[in-house]
Amino acid sequence: MGSSNGLAVGETVPDLSETLVRPGGETAETSLSSLWADSPVLLSFYTNDFTPDCLSEWCSFRDYDWFNSTDDVQVVGVSKSGVPTHRWFLDFLDLNFPLYADTDLTLTKAFDVYYRAFKVAPRSRRSCFLLDTDGVVRYKWVGEHPVDPTRDQPPISEIHEVIVEEFGGNESETFGL
Repeated sequence: MGSSNGLAVGETVPDLSETLVRPGGETAETSLSSLWADSPVLLSFYTNDFTPDCLSEWCSFRDYDWFNSTDDVQVVGVSKSGVPTHRWFLDFLDLNFPLYADTDLTLTKAFDVYYRAFKVAPRSRRSCFLLDTDGVVRYKWVGEHPVDPTRDQPPISEIHEVIVEEFGGNESETFGL
């Protein structure tokens, strides 16, 4: 299955750049540091756009209003899907989160969440990393599904609690509209 456990809490993230696709379809080569300079960042690594588990994960982030209505943290997705697929995914799900097109898995490898599904298909292990404004990992969650760790779902409520604890902000929990 692989032994990638992700960067450790307290570790400083390498400042890498990849193509970031924003809601509305704009793209730009964007460094991680330019994101965390504005506010803490929750990087959510996932397999591919439009896989059933990924649809469920991103609908959870979208429907958990707190992630959409606060400036306390930026939610940013990372997958090996390319720019055109990200644009379609953002539009299809009406997401307000930017997505990194990590087509060569550079970010995935740097965060130590590289995985080969069934020892064949390279992808990101489903995982989340909360980065502070200095690029330090303050929280991590890495999927540990016994057969395929790309199938686990991030603990949205736990992530929200950690963000409130670490950075303050909106403590209300609302699901849906």
